[in-house]
Amino acid sequence: MALSVRLDPLLESRLEQEARRRGITKSEVVKDALERVLGMKNPYALLMEVRDPEAYCVCEPTSRDSENASEKVKDKLRAKHSL
Repeated sequence: MALSVRLDPLLESRLEQEARRRGITKSEVVKDALERVLGMKNPYALLMEVRDPEAYCVCEPTSRDSENASEKVKDKLRAKHSL
């Protein structure tokens, strides 16, 4: 399906720059953005797939992950201030 959209010159320029940066067409940039906005793509799942395609699973980070990260930061700060 074809779709026409009018863009202001600044937005069109940014779209062209992003397409060149990624090495893809403007249409592909727009489709990717729409899929993310409409919830059809999960950026976290895509990141995990790129990082480790064999261990790929569609799962969100848990609150436990953020708790562990928080504790690690606190431990580093305590170690730094105890010097």
